Amino acid sequence: MTAEAQDTTALLLSRIRDVPDYPKPGVLFKDITPLLADPAAFTALTDSLAALCVTHGATKIVGLEARGFILAAPVAVRAGLGFVPVRKAGKLPGATLKQAYELEYGTAEIEVHAEDLAGGDRVMVIDDVLATGGTAEASIELVRRAGAEVAGIAVLMELGFLPGRARLEPALRGAPLEALITV
Repeated sequence: MTAEAQDTTALLLSRIRDVPDYPKPGVLFKDITPLLADPAAFTALTDSLAALCVTHGATKIVGLEARGFILAAPVAVRAGLGFVPVRKAGKLPGATLKQAYELEYGTAEIEVHAEDLAGGDRVMVIDDVLATGGTAEASIELVRRAGAEVAGIAVLMELGFLPGRARLEPALRGAPLEALITV
């Protein structure tokens, strides 16, 4: 890791607040709102994610609801790419592609506008945190069902003690999974 990358990682980590026992006892929540409120940290994050999109040849960026929108939209602007939101089911008007996925307590469904992705697109999926990988895995399937190629997944933070990376590796089919920070 370069000195510049180490400085960026240190800056990002310094702006992520630990909130014990949220949303329930025993959970240590990683709050990124202080990072978003700091223009230097938010710019460093945006620049780092945009560089990954360029490195991996992305032509569009998908952001996952809801914090993924906050990160992915400025990254798309910085990288000069289109931004496509992946929403919870029922939030988009018009024709959509839907993908169901398993949660620890049931199932959920996400969707994307059918016309926003097409063959020839190389899509980088961006989110704030990789935990169990369910939403990210479903987004990979949506991208492929739309006829686009997955350029990779980039997240601010990976919770290394959870099985997200292992779950995603088969679905990625060799595409990269980049985490700026692993905790």
